[in-house]
Amino acid sequence: MAEEIQAKAMEFERNRGQLMNVSAQKQQLQMQNGALGNAIEELAKSKEKKVFKAVGNILIQADAAETKKELQEKKESVELRIKTLQKQEDSLVNRLNKLKSDIEAAQNGMPVAEEKAQESEKPNKKK
Repeated sequence: MAEEIQAKAMEFERNRGQLMNVSAQKQQLQMQNGALGNAIEELAKSKEKKVFKAVGNILIQADAAETKKELQEKKESVELRIKTLQKQEDSLVNRLNKLKSDIEAAQNGMPVAEEKAQESEKPNKKK
């Protein structure tokens, strides 16, 4: 029993670490997405045909319309990655909640199988 609790606790900590990493990546991408949105907005306001864009450590002159298109494509890619990370984050949160309830049930001396049987007897409340 103690070994089961310890194994679940280790898995919980591992998943918690993954959740922290996924959340940090998602936050960075959200900041990048905001910056891309601002850049696209400024390009839309600008009447200039040529703009400067950063390539590595230098600035080069480029066509404004082409640069705007590149930024929009990059923004779409970032948004897709954010959605993927959100799904991973949701999955990890669900897994952590399940592990937490399993650990608590094991600590209280109730086998996980009994807990699941009791949960199935409870009426389901929909939001």
